[in-house]
Amino acid sequence: MMLLGVLKGADEKPARIGFVTSKKVGGAVVRNRVRRRLREIVRLARVAFPSGVWIVVVAKPRSAKATLASLRDEWQQLARRAGIVR
Repeated sequence: MMLLGVLKGADEKPARIGFVTSKKVGGAVVRNRVRRRLREIVRLARVAFPSGVWIVVVAKPRSAKATLASLRDEWQQLARRAGIVR
C-alpha cells in the first residue's frame, strides 16, 4: 500500500517528512484523504524519529481503499524495518 524511503543524515535537525500520492491513487479527493491519513499516522509516531532523518512516504493505488488501521499497521512494519522507530 505504500513505500518508505529513509535517508539518515548526520545533522541534529528534526526529521523531515514528505508524502507522494500520484494520480494513480485516485482523484484529488481520494489523494487528499490518503495524504491526511498518512500525515496523521506519521504525526503520532514522530516523537520516536531520530534527528537528521529525511523520510518519504509514497502511497500506492491500493492505499485508496485501505482502512486507517491497515495503513497504520503497514507504516509500523515499514518504519521498524527501516530502523526509524522501535
